Amino acid sequence: MTATDLRSLPALRHAVRSLADTHRLGVEVRARLALAAARVAAPVVDAGFPVTLAAARQDGGGAPLLAVTLDHSACGIGVPPADELPLAAHSTTPSTVTWHVPLDTGGETTPTRSDADAPPDGETEVLLKELGTALAQVDALKAEHSLLKHELAETNSGVLALYVQLDERDRQVRRAHGRVLRELEDALRPPVLDVPGLELGVHYAPADSEAPTGGDLYDWFVLPDGTVHITVVDALGHGVRSTRTALNVTHAVRTLALEGHPLPSIVARTNEVLAPFDPALMATVLLARLRPETGELHLAGGSHPPALLMRRGGGTEYLETPGRGIGFPLPGSEEVRRTRMRPGDLLLLYTDGLTESRKDPEEGEARLARAIGHHAHRPTAHLPRALAKEMHAVILHADDTLALAVRLSAQGA
Repeated sequence: MTATDLRSLPALRHAVRSLADTHRLGVEVRARLALAAARVAAPVVDAGFPVTLAAARQDGGGAPLLAVTLDHSACGIGVPPADELPLAAHSTTPSTVTWHVPLDTGGETTPTRSDADAPPDGETEVLLKELGTALAQVDALKAEHSLLKHELAETNSGVLALYVQLDERDRQVRRAHGRVLRELEDALRPPVLDVPGLELGVHYAPADSEAPTGGDLYDWFVLPDGTVHITVVDALGHGVRSTRTALNVTHAVRTLALEGHPLPSIVARTNEVLAPFDPALMATVLLARLRPETGELHLAGGSHPPALLMRRGGGTEYLETPGRGIGFPLPGSEEVRRTRMRPGDLLLLYTDGLTESRKDPEEGEARLARAIGHHAHRPTAHLPRALAKEMHAVILHADDTLALAVRLSAQGA
């Protein structure tokens, strides 16, 4: 081990650089070690005390190291924390700081002539060389940073393109999924009846065109006595589950109607049939029975919006049908609403999506009564769609919409 007492910072830096060159340390390590030693020694030397620089090569079981120790025990002045120095120290004590610097395995300790051999008062060339090395490293880091930015920009561009592709693919899948669901749901909806004396039309629109299944469903069929039965259902919720619920309701109603159950009992009886299998089921229902040859109309309901009747002369009337829907407390129709349609009269059955698009049911019913007058001249098959288009000119609340029109023609009653 060599040891040197030093009383000035230039002398200390010169000694550190000479030591570094003797052991063939790199320029960056040499500069960092010189700065670190000077930072530790500065308060000691400024106070007028010497410092001792010692170095020893260590060839243990691992890679060889150069242990450089700076001793300032003569004054007892504290030193900066080891990890805050330009070259982090391996260990510190109240009187010493030690750095362990790795050596090249083929390194020699033969002194060689270098810039560090300049006298302590001539550090300019040495500092310029160390500065040049530092600037070269900065330039290399800048070049690497620029390359990384370029690669990152290319990567981001690729990710963005991939995201756009995935987004478009997702839209295509959603559209295809929607078409399949729409085709399946259309297959579940019964075709328009061909009944002498009646003109029929129906329109259905989902709340979301890419998810065309919903709980709004209808059914119509002719009973053995020639009466036309119509069921309109609005099951709670959206999607496949609500479609299944609505199907269960329409199938149960059809079965009960064909078995001959009286109209006033069908809503309550449907609840009794379905509740054990689906306790969470909730649906509003409107049932209509119309005899084309007489125009006699019977309505039974459960929490459903009232049917709208428009007379041939232009008068309109909402046919209230008090009752509670399936899954509601005390489900069932409270009474049957009876009236008679005359040739040219128009009956509209619908779900609340038609009248509540602006969140105000009463305002919606008033608009519907006016709108049906605007479109009553249209063919019955086209009337429901035209009504829905006018009613949904402004949509504040999107919901599945079903509208079903029945006109008693001149060949009827």
